[in-house]
Amino acid sequence: MNLFLAHSLLSVLAAMAPQAKPVAPPANEVLRWNRAVTDALAAANTDPVTESRTMAIVQIAVHDALNAVDARSATFATPAASARGASADAAIAAAAHGVLVELLPASKTALDAELLRTLQAIADGDAESRGLEAGRRSAAASIASRARDGSELKVELPPGTRPGEYRPTPPDLTPAWMAQWGQVTPFALRSPEQFRPSAPPAVDGATARRDVEQVRVIGGQDSSARTEEQSQIARFWYENSPQGWNRIARTVAESRHLDPWESARLLALVNVAMADGFISAFDAKYHYAYWRPTTAIRAAGSSEWLSYLGTPPIPDYPSAHTVLGAAAATVLARFCANDYVAFEMTSGPPNAGITRKFWSFSEAARENGASRVLCGLHFPTAVQAGYQLGESVGTWTFEHACLPRAEGSTAVTASGAAQR
Repeated sequence: MNLFLAHSLLSVLAAMAPQAKPVAPPANEVLRWNRAVTDALAAANTDPVTESRTMAIVQIAVHDALNAVDARSATFATPAASARGASADAAIAAAAHGVLVELLPASKTALDAELLRTLQAIADGDAESRGLEAGRRSAAASIASRARDGSELKVELPPGTRPGEYRPTPPDLTPAWMAQWGQVTPFALRSPEQFRPSAPPAVDGATARRDVEQVRVIGGQDSSARTEEQSQIARFWYENSPQGWNRIARTVAESRHLDPWESARLLALVNVAMADGFISAFDAKYHYAYWRPTTAIRAAGSSEWLSYLGTPPIPDYPSAHTVLGAAAATVLARFCANDYVAFEMTSGPPNAGITRKFWSFSEAARENGASRVLCGLHFPTAVQAGYQLGESVGTWTFEHACLPRAEGSTAVTASGAAQR
């Protein structure tokens, strides 16, 4: 059955689904360090694309370090030497810390304090030393696996002039951003274009005209058609996707009492799927270079129209925000062997403090995608293409990366090679 089921089925099953009881976070260093990493990235005001790459590298390092201590799932980057008997908590902390001080050096003081906090709870001795060494090796391997992955390249997209072609959007008219990201080497996918969606609708066709009118009516700054709840949904999901979906993944791990190995595998899969979600979305965005609703709506006669929330300076199709939500939701549902897992989440900046409840991962992913129309940022067709692309990326990631050892699996490395 497709992950994204009809909302009517959700409402029927909602009455049957139990409410998740809040529980105190367990003593789980994987989750603590995931929170520390997302906090550090947020404090540094990291853009969501760079954030996704950093988070994937960190969580791969943590996953692989733990599997050096006790091999429960196939490693993702270069397999580390066995560290059986080493401190798992020391390995986790050293792996996360080692990646972050390399990729986010301005946060070193705060990260050093987090590392000290971990080590203060571990007895001095050989187990601690071996755990630290395992974590450092894993961090180095994870970083090395992404060397020369194309993220450092600079590519420019000249502004379009014909109907349907992307050009900078008002009010700031910022040039197209990160046009190189669709050429970055994926973490788990075979290529950026592996699941590239078909072309967006012709600008002179009925579908495109319907898209323009729908966004014009509901997605504008001064829309009278958008309800207060719809405006709240738009603001709730405006946060960077890696921040929001990592928070959801931590909530799920805590409520299901996952151990560190299970938590590390889940977070590695979620973050690899989101990182590849951005890569594949940007491949399609800059392949088609389709204009944003603000441009199309103004061209259709509403010359002063502005989106409810600010439009990022990248092409419309597909919605990358939707891709990441669908990819993360797919991984979460596959990992839990159940889409219908109830949870609630409170948003972070820039619209912090909004709490919403969901009965399933797919419900959250659907709302996440719909929010981009309510924001005035994407056409409905870009959102629908984003759902499909994200589900494909999430499914591929779950079925090819960090597979449990019990299944005799192979791991997909960052270079695309398989490792036992």
